[in-house]
Amino acid sequence: MQIPTRSLNLSGATNFRDLGGYVGQGGRTVQWRRLFRSDHLAALTPEDVALLSTLGVTRVCDFRGAAERAPLACALPGVVVHSLAIEPTVVQRVKALLESGHRLTAQETVRLMQQTYRAFVHDNAPRFAELFGHLLESDAPLVFHCTAGKDRTGFAAALILLALGVPRPVVMQDYLLTNDLYRMPKASPGLASQEVLGVLWRVQEDFLDTALHTVEADYGGVPRYLEQTLGVGPREQQRLAALYLQAQ
Repeated sequence: MQIPTRSLNLSGATNFRDLGGYVGQGGRTVQWRRLFRSDHLAALTPEDVALLSTLGVTRVCDFRGAAERAPLACALPGVVVHSLAIEPTVVQRVKALLESGHRLTAQETVRLMQQTYRAFVHDNAPRFAELFGHLLESDAPLVFHCTAGKDRTGFAAALILLALGVPRPVVMQDYLLTNDLYRMPKASPGLASQEVLGVLWRVQEDFLDTALHTVEADYGGVPRYLEQTLGVGPREQQRLAALYLQAQ
């Protein structure tokens, strides 16, 4: 049997990929063609849209903030788009620092990114809880995304895979795939150095580790965070497994 491709190589999205194929709870594999993560979907070609229709995608969860969505709206025939807005605070901080004349270094940018990931855990938990609410409704193919599909989307993907019992090293491997797939926009902020842009438009193991360490230190670990903060306890995890893991 031929294994489906992880990256779908869309023309209008460079970081669109399938979360299927990873081994989760009880040795059961995450089903292919059910869960997709991506960068924004506003530039999809007619061929891309036709492929998503063929895949049966009917649900999209969009983590972009209001100002991000406005010029790059996503409208797909027969697809319901749910806005789970998480404002891109790191971009605002970087822009403010650069416009004030501060010579931002790559190391400072890494620290800003780590702060952003801590905020995902503390401040943006309601949005990730909403995502799980949609996931628990049915196994209809769903895409979740932000602008680049790397940070907000990356943390969301990590939470989903961990909830399905995928080992943390494998979750990290999926997270780091962004560096192989995502293509940085041609028009980037002129004030930022290439080193700073290299931090902003890529992912690092340190970023996701920061979020997961925050979960462990402040919430007692992923299982307690899922149950007590995101509303994904044992019963919900069993339903996720039934929906998204292959039957034994």
